Amino acid sequence: MGWAFEDKYRIHDELGPIFTLVTPAGNEVTIADPEAAHAVLARRKDFIKPAAMYEQLNVFGRNLNTVEGEDWQRHRRLTAPSFNEKTSSLVWDEAGRQARDMVASWSQQGTNGTRETTADTATLALHVLTCAGFGASYSFNEGVRRVAPGHEMTYRDSLSLCLGNIITFAIIPKRYLSLSFMPGKLQRLGQAVREFQQYMDEMLARERSSVITSTTEQSRTPNLMSALVRASDEASQSKDLGQDSKRGLTDEEIFGNIFAYNLAGHETTANTVASALVLLAAQPKYQDWVREEIMEAQAATKGDYEAMFPRLQRCLAVMYETLRLYGSIVFIPRAAASLGPQTLHTPPPNNSKEKEILIPPSTAVNINVQALHTDPKTWGPDTLRWRPDRWFTTPASYSSKKEQQHRPSAQTFIAPPQ
Repeated sequence: MGWAFEDKYRIHDELGPIFTLVTPAGNEVTIADPEAAHAVLARRKDFIKPAAMYEQLNVFGRNLNTVEGEDWQRHRRLTAPSFNEKTSSLVWDEAGRQARDMVASWSQQGTNGTRETTADTATLALHVLTCAGFGASYSFNEGVRRVAPGHEMTYRDSLSLCLGNIITFAIIPKRYLSLSFMPGKLQRLGQAVREFQQYMDEMLARERSSVITSTTEQSRTPNLMSALVRASDEASQSKDLGQDSKRGLTDEEIFGNIFAYNLAGHETTANTVASALVLLAAQPKYQDWVREEIMEAQAATKGDYEAMFPRLQRCLAVMYETLRLYGSIVFIPRAAASLGPQTLHTPPPNNSKEKEILIPPSTAVNINVQALHTDPKTWGPDTLRWRPDRWFTTPASYSSKKEQQHRPSAQTFIAPPQ
């Protein structure tokens, strides 16, 4: 599916917003029409996640990304409260601390600059995720680069190896990776799986102990692990829920969601930040544009998260524009449910009459995110140009007080929450 990143919208210019690839192994429908994409994502029971593709994400346990139906509702109900303003404030403080340390490290290198932008943003992202996920704060220059007592591999290295070999887990079950006849690289991956599992076991044990010993919720640092443990325990003890809904998350499901959280947030965040820094370096006028907003917001709010974050609309535009052109999401895979054919409605190019498309059961359906993000009908003739001020209805030279952010219509832009 990597071809879509390079191709962007070009193939849809030739074949139309929806086309079908016919192969002996099965047909694949590729969609770059916003209305059809919205329908596919909204109709969760009609267009389901292809189990074979998502199974590899179950390496440490089932999670929100891999379950469907009532299980998905249970995981959603128990994990959603973890992402709240209290957690966001923690992320804000830790990200600021890590960023300042990273910039200080770069400044020490003088005029030679740094060649480690991507590696350093990966460290920054991992440290922030570790703090928000487990309540463990590390220094930028050491932190999770140091091997913890009782381990042979650092937390960062074990997690990075697992994330970087996610496809391998779909081919070789993790229990076989450490067998003596396996190649050295696979044995090292097996070691990383054991090490990361051990790190999660230790963190869960500490969190359960913290929940027991802390007298009040306010006395504990909010983090994803504590929120999952607390929500799961409360669900298991609740008298207001039905028997199925009453089930909390098992330890394995907690581990699965923690891994999915890291998978979704580590390299994606690191690569987006690294790309944005390079793009800003290449276009100094946008550096000045963003700096003006940051200085104004800092002076007015003293850096307080709740007061400052809503003011950083230009910063948000930089992230949105980077995700639009260089985001990690290339396709969103779905499959038509096996119970019967599914229909999609989309207008033809001349908008004269609604067109109905019939999709047979079990047909692969891929939403081409890169094409949606570069469709000239939505983004204009300069769609391939990185221009953050396109997210405003007023020119970049205007005062930030007069700027109004442009919100694209549904499914023309698909990106993670702020």
